[in-house]
Amino acid sequence: MTAQRNKTIVITGASSGIGSALAQEYAQRGFDVALCARREEKLAQQCEQLQQQFPNQTFIAAALDVNQLDRVATVINQLQQQLGQIDILVANAGITGVRRTGSGDLSTDINILNTNLLGAIATIDAAVAVFKQQNRGQLVGISSFSAFRGIPGSAAYSASKAALTNYLQAVSTELHSQNIDITCIHPGFINTDISDNMDKFPFVIEADKAAAEMANAIDKKKKNVTVPSWPWSLIKTIIPKLPDSVLAKVFG
Repeated sequence: MTAQRNKTIVITGASSGIGSALAQEYAQRGFDVALCARREEKLAQQCEQLQQQFPNQTFIAAALDVNQLDRVATVINQLQQQLGQIDILVANAGITGVRRTGSGDLSTDINILNTNLLGAIATIDAAVAVFKQQNRGQLVGISSFSAFRGIPGSAAYSASKAALTNYLQAVSTELHSQNIDITCIHPGFINTDISDNMDKFPFVIEADKAAAEMANAIDKKKKNVTVPSWPWSLIKTIIPKLPDSVLAKVFG
């Protein structure tokens, strides 16, 4: 009898934060995991640690800067060959940044939009091409609760996530008759190794708990997810209606 293969997942932005937590979560669930990010040394260390924990699974470190748009498809295709098949791809790579409008320096906004939107689109496009060739697969995009209402001081970040959510909705409709599932995840406040001063915000959860909840939603092939589900599933309906003065106080 042929041995049953492990399921596989590719995660971008996997060297820290939510991506790193998802890699650990899916390793615990028996997946072969490809970790993609810019920091090769950090990825190699993560893979070595995961391999020691789970010796019967495969872990691949792949250097990938999603800002190098013409490299994204090449890396994704190489990972498909190494893994044999990609069951799930998580487009998670992203950056944050704070800039008050009117400062005159657009570099922060440009970097955010390039990474969070154009880099994500390149990743989505490469993944869908692979899934069409396989005739199956699941694409997961990590958006943000800020897609529902822009955060003052983080206008470009909010815009990039709103655009990503909209883009994934369009892709989902485009692929509705094919065997390709689309999941868009909107995290609330997640305490990760790359987040600062999270204790000042409400409803914060740890990255490992968030990753477990995300994985459960992905497993159920949910299309539109907020994490944690409570209270963000309620907040997302309320926050667009809040007056500017309230939001300015909350995020001030």
